[in-house]
Amino acid sequence: MKKIVLLFGVCIGAAAGAPLLARSYQALPPQGAGEPSDPVKHIVGRLDFDKYKASIKGLTQFGDRRQGTDRNRAAVVWIEARLKEYGCGNVERMRYDYQPAPAAPRGRAPGRSGQGGSTIFGNRARTGVNIDPAAQPDERLRELNSPPAVPGAREQVFCTKIGTTHPHEMYIVGAHMDGHGWGEAANDDASGTALVMELARVLSGPDIQTGRSIRFALWNNEETGLNGASAYVLQRRELQGLEQPAGSGKYPEPRWLGMIQHDMMLFDHGMPGADGRVAADQRPEADVNIEFQSGSKMADGAQRLAWALKAANERYATDYPAAVGPHMTNTDSGPFMDVVPAVSLRENERGAQIGAGWDPHWHQPTDVFSTFSDEDFRLGLNAAQTTLGALGQLAGVTLKP
Repeated sequence: MKKIVLLFGVCIGAAAGAPLLARSYQALPPQGAGEPSDPVKHIVGRLDFDKYKASIKGLTQFGDRRQGTDRNRAAVVWIEARLKEYGCGNVERMRYDYQPAPAAPRGRAPGRSGQGGSTIFGNRARTGVNIDPAAQPDERLRELNSPPAVPGAREQVFCTKIGTTHPHEMYIVGAHMDGHGWGEAANDDASGTALVMELARVLSGPDIQTGRSIRFALWNNEETGLNGASAYVLQRRELQGLEQPAGSGKYPEPRWLGMIQHDMMLFDHGMPGADGRVAADQRPEADVNIEFQSGSKMADGAQRLAWALKAANERYATDYPAAVGPHMTNTDSGPFMDVVPAVSLRENERGAQIGAGWDPHWHQPTDVFSTFSDEDFRLGLNAAQTTLGALGQLAGVTLKP
């Protein structure tokens, strides 16, 4: 039985041919004889489940990748090398300085870019950041994560697929590569980082062209207050659309058309029970959450971008549906949201669900690769299918003959 599709708002592409909600992953089928050509479907079919898992596993070798540490710097080098290996164009490092703000008064949390607004219903479980190394039973991982963060210079990596007809316009696709909590930061946010890297791998194929440019950005310092993404906006906002050098046809910072963030993609096991425990198995209603911020200056455009992603999910995702919500918060799309339409993809709604304890591994020693099942990893791959499908339509993907 096929899904019944209802589309609201402005979205791009038809929703016909939506896949069955099978729980056993199947790749998109090849183009049939006589079937109208759909290059987006073709490129989405190149996403690879095993490669996605392998990238997450590769990132976990650096432990929690906490900013300001040698393990974080080693992860930056590893990400950079993989992007170059994929053939992603113009791999660059962006530098900035991070000096921690004074500790907030007791009882107050440091300010984060973004606005809340969602209401928490149902059962809640406690959340927080584990700061106790003894809570990590793996001695090797405990030792790996033991060096503390040091203030100072920071680096983050991005690369760019240059558009063939509109190189001066660009979509930004992001995830943060740092974590904390004395685990491996497998879900938060190796799952998002590996997703963006998988999109970069596919779209860097030598036979793929896009009309508009796409930038793949792996932010640093998310866990300290979205500092890496904020530094990018501060340093590069005024450079948008400037041809350098004049007449060269080169645009170091194309004009931003939209920003799509990915943060925690794997775990949707439902609400905690009355005892505060979350189910061991993925819930039947598991989905990809797409959020925009209704209080942002670019809310109208962000909502249209969210619905375009929803429509792409209906057309190209193989296993999981998507839901759209208006309460984007506490994510690296926050610094962009008053400048350009910005959305965030997650496993759950950030405020009402993750904030209420729907993911017991969030910032905990249990956020390690072995915690998650293939169903969990497939949820992340379906988010990749959703974003790649939307980008293929928005940026105008074509295949060379």
